Amino acid sequence: MQQIGQPWVLLSLSSSPFWIGLDSFALNAPSLVFTLWGGVLADRLDKRKTILVFQSIQFLCVLVMVLLLFLGLLKVWIIVLISFLVGLTDALSMPSFQSIIPSLVSKKDIPRAVSLNSTQFNLSRILGPAVAGIVIVRFGAITCFGSNAASYIPFFLSLYFIYPKGSASFKKEPSASRPISQLHEFRTFLIRPEIRLPLLITFLNSLFCGPLITFCAVLIKNNFHQDLGNFGGAMTAFGVGGLLGATSSFFPLPPTYRRNEIASGMALLTALVVLLISFTDSIYLLLMLLVFAGASLTAGNISVNTFLQENSANTARGRLVSLFQLALSGGLSLGALLTGFIVARFSISTALAVNGSLAFIFQTIILTRQVQKIRAKDKSVIDQELSSR
Repeated sequence: MQQIGQPWVLLSLSSSPFWIGLDSFALNAPSLVFTLWGGVLADRLDKRKTILVFQSIQFLCVLVMVLLLFLGLLKVWIIVLISFLVGLTDALSMPSFQSIIPSLVSKKDIPRAVSLNSTQFNLSRILGPAVAGIVIVRFGAITCFGSNAASYIPFFLSLYFIYPKGSASFKKEPSASRPISQLHEFRTFLIRPEIRLPLLITFLNSLFCGPLITFCAVLIKNNFHQDLGNFGGAMTAFGVGGLLGATSSFFPLPPTYRRNEIASGMALLTALVVLLISFTDSIYLLLMLLVFAGASLTAGNISVNTFLQENSANTARGRLVSLFQLALSGGLSLGALLTGFIVARFSISTALAVNGSLAFIFQTIILTRQVQKIRAKDKSVIDQELSSR
């Protein structure tokens, strides 16, 4: 609900779309510096306490925003500053959030557990905008922000009861190396092409396609001249697609399918959808395309996340997840900033056309090289079998 209200408040305080891009950059930029530290914390400390501490800081940030909005003292730069603080706590706690899932289920259930986690996230994307569109019109943005603050209370209670103190899932992982040494170990992950490739796909997808959601308010207001209710409907459509993409991952993949191939194919589809949205002038077609964008974007991210968590040791899972979060949030932050410049100088349609075209070109190159490597590998296997005969 706050994600719906915040861009609208920014547009009301300042008519420049650049502030929306800067706000998104402030929210996601801390991941560029602190996400890897969050991965180290996830591998060394009690995950439950790490989550609780940083979520408490976020709770205080939301309370401050509600109070300032109520007093009429909320300024654009204050919103950007609070977004930065929230982004900082997200960067340090998200690896613990993500890496805690495999510790609660068996290895064969990791894909469905990751999908279930993504399902609840995308379900909130459906319910939040639908409720926010009504609430903001009738009661104002302060009610959306206040609802966000109230939502932390059941979260804290559920975290306490579902994950009691002393649970084996929350014992810190044994590690003889120092935190700085563990940061240096990230290089050993990145030199492995099977890890580097899906991370690159995720980064490019977030860089070029992520701004579609960041600037959706500008798209609805400037291109379609619609009100806040339609903005909520657009975000709901994206959430419906995300829910479909998440639930499709509940089913096990056939042995011939590779998660890297799925991630690359979904990224290519997302780029095509963004390109089509830049040319559409029908609000109904836009909603349909947003469903496809949500489905492909979510399915691709789940494929990468699941692949990394399935193929990591317990003592390194937090750091691998932090690399995924870095690619995801880092791409979003840079993409929001660059897209904000294009939108301010030209238009939202131009920005989406440029982003979609670049994403399609890069993802096509990656997918082509990936297929070539797979064919070469399969050919070498066949040659070895023939020579052995």
